[in-house]
Amino acid sequence: MKEKNLLAELAAYLFAHCDSESGRTPSERELAEHFSVSRGQIREALAILEAMRIVERRAKSGIYIDTKQASVEAMALFARAGLPLDPVQIYETVELRKIHEIKAAELACVRATEENFERLREILKESEEQLDAGRGLAKQDRDFHLEIVRATKNSVFYRVCSVYYVMGEKRLPVYFNDPERGRKSHAEHIQIYEALLRRDGNLAQALMSAHLQGAESYWKGLIGGAGVPGEPALERA
Repeated sequence: MKEKNLLAELAAYLFAHCDSESGRTPSERELAEHFSVSRGQIREALAILEAMRIVERRAKSGIYIDTKQASVEAMALFARAGLPLDPVQIYETVELRKIHEIKAAELACVRATEENFERLREILKESEEQLDAGRGLAKQDRDFHLEIVRATKNSVFYRVCSVYYVMGEKRLPVYFNDPERGRKSHAEHIQIYEALLRRDGNLAQALMSAHLQGAESYWKGLIGGAGVPGEPALERA
């Protein structure tokens, strides 16, 4: 079993089979038997999950699920495994993505190469073709935004921002089911591209901020304001 598959499947299995009160999970031996792998492989996978702050291994006690301090990478792993994500954490991640991508637009104005601009033009052309065919822009939207981050020439920045799109890969197609939303997003992408091409950092940041406001409002609407800073919590029945 490949490491990435084992991690996602192991995380899902631990959630499904942990004690609801204590969070205690099956033992290393039980996990190795279930996945038909060695205990060494399970131990290595658990070490990664522990580094992501998903599990805690307690000496002479066992393995315990602990997601309160889970990393952003862990949330991406949850999404891959099909595990439910806390809606408020998703909103907070969208908010963080917005902060990062606004800065990326500024840096890209300074650092983008002709190769980056050519790739952005290709993505915009693909987007037009998708819209003409009546299809959504989930892939093109992700590619456009990540190409801008790539243009910062900061590989760590790119890896961090890529995680956001892993988390939203199932939601993006739903978001772009609305044809009008796709057309509006594409028009805004063109404006952002033109600002980047002019190397106008202030305008690029302002356009990116306004563009991402739509996604932020979308998630806020799904959550209903509950737990969102500055928003009233939903009344409970």
